[in-house]
Amino acid sequence: MKQIIHTDKAHAPIGPYSQGVEVNGLVFFSGQIAIDPAVGKIVATDIEGQTRRVLANISALLDAAGLTTEDVVKTTVFITDIADFAKVNAIYAQTFSSLPPARSCVEVSALPSGALVEIEIVAAR
Repeated sequence: MKQIIHTDKAHAPIGPYSQGVEVNGLVFFSGQIAIDPAVGKIVATDIEGQTRRVLANISALLDAAGLTTEDVVKTTVFITDIADFAKVNAIYAQTFSSLPPARSCVEVSALPSGALVEIEIVAAR
């Protein structure tokens, strides 16, 4: 049975998708960009600030699902400039310091709303 995960503490979907969907103990979370849920738009203009906001959104989603970062098994990081990899990686490492998940990181030409970084995750109960 499919269960939808939703919280107002992360940005609302900007299209026809759910923030998260759980099926058979796996929770698939849609990619998070740096939209601040309090104002409904991206506030941070640099990669560090956007990465922190993305990870805060992810933490809120995990909390809504009764999960923690230790339950994350896979992440995919999308960045618009691969030269920012080290900056994103340093901040990411602070969040996923214990039992880090598998990860892919790719450079993309553009992200929604002019975001510089987007991260999607899969977690397991």
